[in-house]
Amino acid sequence: MTRGIIYVMKTTVPGLIKIGKTGLDNYETRMYYLERNGYFNVTALKRKFAIEVEDYDDKEKLIDEIFSKSRVYNSELYALDVDLVVQLLSSFEGTQVYPKEKSKDTIFDEATQEREINADKGLLPDGEYYYSRQVKPFGKTNGIAAKVEDGVFRVLKGSICAPTLPGLVPEIRKNAPIVDNILQEDVICTSPSGAGWIVAGRPSSGWMEWKTKDGKPIDIFRKNNL
Repeated sequence: MTRGIIYVMKTTVPGLIKIGKTGLDNYETRMYYLERNGYFNVTALKRKFAIEVEDYDDKEKLIDEIFSKSRVYNSELYALDVDLVVQLLSSFEGTQVYPKEKSKDTIFDEATQEREINADKGLLPDGEYYYSRQVKPFGKTNGIAAKVEDGVFRVLKGSICAPTLPGLVPEIRKNAPIVDNILQEDVICTSPSGAGWIVAGRPSSGWMEWKTKDGKPIDIFRKNNL
């Protein structure tokens, strides 16, 4: 049985990822090349997850077959949620190659959390919405979000954000430019729950806690669309 590495990388194009394989001795060289030169006219690739497995050729072919309808023709690019692929790869038997500082269980749990947040979508009318929550021992948060196209939230600069709790923190909050509990730039989110993470620093029912100007939970719009 031949051992090798299967990896997944993010690209600068939202929703477009690269899934590939490489030999054990060639992984770092391959990553170095892709991260600096791109692939298939797509630049700024960034490694997300890699695992060393047995029969890596067969497993890579299986992945390609599973996701064949999402593959860009004649390439190793796929129109897929990267966290879905991370969930799959981190469930394989094998030795995790990247990232090294986290266990496979942690990686799987994080990917699951990210998918749950990103799946929490619905139709909302254009307008501003507000988030206010008492967070112990921090105090009161104060978030403002302007609705943009396709159900995407933009949490506005100046929102008062609580510190995060110990444990799993989604990328949307990790990457948020927060200084002294104040959001320094607008942040685009794909769901009310992701927007809630920005402000509250912990899981929340975004559909219930983001509210209209007259104090109604935005869940009223989701119910109207059922």
